Amino acid sequence: MKELTHLDASNNIHMVDVGKKDVTERTAVASGRIRGNITTIQKIKQGDVTKGNVLTTARLAGIMAAKRTGELIPLCHVLPLENVTIAIDFEDDNTIFIRARVTTTAKTGVEMEALVAVSITALTVYDMCKSIDKTMVVENIQLEEKSGGKSGEFKR
Repeated sequence: MKELTHLDASNNIHMVDVGKKDVTERTAVASGRIRGNITTIQKIKQGDVTKGNVLTTARLAGIMAAKRTGELIPLCHVLPLENVTIAIDFEDDNTIFIRARVTTTAKTGVEMEALVAVSITALTVYDMCKSIDKTMVVENIQLEEKSGGKSGEFKR
């Protein structure tokens, strides 16, 4: 079993020291979905939600959240992100698929930034549409792939 790196020998929580790690190019891709009723998804697709353009707002929220991950997750390092892209697609009549790709050149990875980007994108869709559909479900938020660093490549 792999060592829990956020615990010291006395089981006290601490931030991982990345000072001696190599700076490498790092990329992470995460995905998730938000399901709603067909009418809600159709309104989003047509740009017919009274609160405004749901997808543009959600994409912007996801990008902004990725940049603030170090403030949101207690032991994450604050990283200089080089790029955050968020793709939003209509998977079927009642599902929106979200994929975030985050890149940096740093001493630690951007998996959490990609996961936060997807999460906040989906939650923003929920927030903007909750008045018309309280049955929406955010689901399957997961890391799809990552590259860079000592642990190397990961692909789901």
